[in-house]
Amino acid sequence: MKKRSIQKQSIQYDSPLDALVAIAKRLSRYETEAGLSSEDFFDRFSQGSWGDDTQSVEWANDYRHYLALRAELGKILDAAA
Repeated sequence: MKKRSIQKQSIQYDSPLDALVAIAKRLSRYETEAGLSSEDFFDRFSQGSWGDDTQSVEWANDYRHYLALRAELGKILDAAA
């Protein structure tokens, strides 16, 4: 049996907003495919009641990144107000 290795990808964005939009699009695709919101998925994933296949791990990581970017943009907007 051949082992499948996961390669880490690094994507550069021009701004946190560009990154947020790109990640939101990926989250939307996951949600459509699973018929579940990212928030509900992440709750289940975090509790261990969801599988740990490659796509699930990528979805969880994208959701974590989305939350971090949203928080970062919120701080920037608060500082500008």
